[in-house]
Amino acid sequence: MAQTPPFSADSGPATAEHAVQATPAFSPLYQQIKALILQSLQAGEWKPGEAIPSEMDLAARFRVSQGTVRKAIDELSAENLVVRRQGKGTFVATHSEQHVRYRFLKLMPDSGNLDSEGPAQRTVLECKRTRAMAEVARALALRPGDAVVQVRRVLSFGAVPTILEDLWLPGNAFKGLSAEQMAGYHGPTYAMFEVEFGVRMVRAEEKIRAVAADASQAALLQVPQHSPLLSVERMAYTYNDVPMELRRGLYRTDTHHYRNELS
Repeated sequence: MAQTPPFSADSGPATAEHAVQATPAFSPLYQQIKALILQSLQAGEWKPGEAIPSEMDLAARFRVSQGTVRKAIDELSAENLVVRRQGKGTFVATHSEQHVRYRFLKLMPDSGNLDSEGPAQRTVLECKRTRAMAEVARALALRPGDAVVQVRRVLSFGAVPTILEDLWLPGNAFKGLSAEQMAGYHGPTYAMFEVEFGVRMVRAEEKIRAVAADASQAALLQVPQHSPLLSVERMAYTYNDVPMELRRGLYRTDTHHYRNELS
C-alpha cells in the first residue's frame, strides 16, 4: 500500500521527528503517532471497514517502537475510531457494523430494544440544496450563504412515527444527496455517508430539552398538539473535529425513553 506522507511533498517520509516539528507544543510521542494515523484516516488512505497496517509496519513507517504505536492505537480504539479483531488485525471503524449502528441513537423502547423493533422506517419529507442561514453556517463552520443540504424526515418504529428530524449538511461534502437516496438506503444513515460520500462521523455532542409539540409537529408525529416531546440537537464531527452535520430531532417519549450510559 502506498504510504503518503501527511506533510508536504518535499518533507520526506512521515516520522516522529516530523510530528514534533508540526506540533506547536510538545506532546508525548504516542500522541504524535496518533495524530499521524488520524491524518491518514482523514485523507482516506484506509477506508471504513479496511484493515490498517500492522503495529510492526506502522512502527517502521514512523520510525518508533511497536509499543509506542500500540499505545496510539489503544487510544484510537477507545475513541471508536478503529476496531481490533483478535487474530485478524486492526480495522477502521464503520457505522455498518451491527454493534455500533445505534451508537448515536439513544432513544430506546420501554420494552425490548431497538433490534427487537427492527430498522426504522424512513419517510423523507424534504431533501433540498439551499443557502446556509447564519446560525447553521456558524454551527457547520461555513460562511452565511454557503451551500448546505437540508433534510426533513420522520423515523417510525413498528409503523408508529417516533422521531421528526431536520438535518443540515455541508453542500460541498454531500453533493448529489437526494431524498430517494436517503429513503432507499437500508443501513444506518451514517453508514451511507461513509459509503456514498466518504464522510465518517466519529463523535457527536447533544443538547437535550423538553418542548411541547406545535400543530405541524403534532400532525407529523401523530400526537395531540402540545404533547411533551424531547428535543435533541446534535452536532456530529468527522476526524479532527470538523463539523459535518447539524441535526435537530423531536422524540416521542410515550413508548420510548432516552438512555445514556455514563462511565
